[in-house]
Amino acid sequence: MNPLPWPPLLGAVYASGVQAGAYALETRPATERERVLRGCSTNVDNLAGGRWETLLSSAFVVEEPMPLPYALLLVAVLGYAEYAYGAWWTAGVFLFGHATATLLVYGALRRTADARTRRALDVGTSYGFNTVLGALTSALPRGPIRTVARVGLLVLGAGPVLKRERTFTDAGHLAALGIGVGLSLALDYLSATKHPKIG
Repeated sequence: MNPLPWPPLLGAVYASGVQAGAYALETRPATERERVLRGCSTNVDNLAGGRWETLLSSAFVVEEPMPLPYALLLVAVLGYAEYAYGAWWTAGVFLFGHATATLLVYGALRRTADARTRRALDVGTSYGFNTVLGALTSALPRGPIRTVARVGLLVLGAGPVLKRERTFTDAGHLAALGIGVGLSLALDYLSATKHPKIG
């Protein structure tokens, strides 16, 4: 893990852009705001209709401005990931997790969702955030701390899925965490392969 020669700015730039877009959307008429959100949404109807570009656009739009604590946490997690592994790694993991978790949810809903769920708004930063958070467990000290962090994140992610009032986004959050933890395990394996223990 090598410190960057400049402050990691990816998370701050991304979160600021998403937040600015959310405030700008709030100033528009309700019909226009709804049109933009639905056009960027990765709901079943859009993906079944071949609107695959929403796998990218949905990561840059939120239904309403992000609460300050969440926005700061997003900046912190993405910033540390950029510091630890670099901007390209962070962006790649974020977008991979966002798209993959979305496709897993789509696959589960494609044949079972009712009309309301098929048209539901599905935009935001949370799938990518959860993936990066899970992947960052590989930056923790090896041993019990890393294992407990991984298990703890998955347990926290599973909690909402087990509730009666769960939504498909709860399943998406758990899937994204699982993808991130899977990536962190892959990083562990690659690190062990490159630097095998001697003795």
